Amino acid sequence: MIVIYTNGKFLLSLDEKNHTINFPKCNELGKDREYQYLFSIDDEDFFYSSVEEGFKCPDNFDLYDFKDLRKEYLFPKHYVFAAFTAFQLIEWYESNKYCGRCGHITEHSKSERALLCPKCGQTVYPRINPAVIVGVTSGDKLLLTKYRAGFAHNALVAGFTEIGETMEETVEREVMEETGLQVKNIRYYKSQPWGIASDILMGFFCDVDGDDSIKMDEEELKYAQWVPRQEIELQPLEYSLTNEMMKLFKEGKL
Repeated sequence: MIVIYTNGKFLLSLDEKNHTINFPKCNELGKDREYQYLFSIDDEDFFYSSVEEGFKCPDNFDLYDFKDLRKEYLFPKHYVFAAFTAFQLIEWYESNKYCGRCGHITEHSKSERALLCPKCGQTVYPRINPAVIVGVTSGDKLLLTKYRAGFAHNALVAGFTEIGETMEETVEREVMEETGLQVKNIRYYKSQPWGIASDILMGFFCDVDGDDSIKMDEEELKYAQWVPRQEIELQPLEYSLTNEMMKLFKEGKL
């Protein structure tokens, strides 16, 4: 499978009637171009190839952005996650063509996923940003939020870990910054890679500690409210760890 990503869009064959998605193969793009190995899923190998100016889409293929991939379920589902992860790696490759220390052109390592500078010896690895997703509970209620800009559906408190913080400290800080609440009984749930933002998302549940009055960060959020289990409105698709955590609480499995 070949991943072409240009101007914020992927080259894909998308059958809207049958909700299927496909990446082009080498014989559909030409064997004379360069291909960079990305990763494998089971017995399928994925490669990246850049496109030249004036590139024309092959028959039955077109360019689609992230919104096209997330507005409804597309099958096989793992191709959607493959696109997210490929985007993360492609952005890393393109952003590190030149050494950040001396400016020399980097080279691909022959032994690991890394870029090497042959001049100064610097080794660069793919960037992964640690972030938390936080399900704050108060008895039979869950704290739901909505961002002021961007994603329009229900979400949980979330944010990136800062230098010098533990993940638990990130949970406490983000909840306090976004909602003014203190929390206790912080417990890890599970993680999820999220290539769209080069994240590794770590899900935590915790309980409100003391006063449950919300003091919402109005610059970041347009909504923050305690919602009873049975009234929780889930996201339309189940790709995200956030939705999985909301669903877990809604169904009384927590």
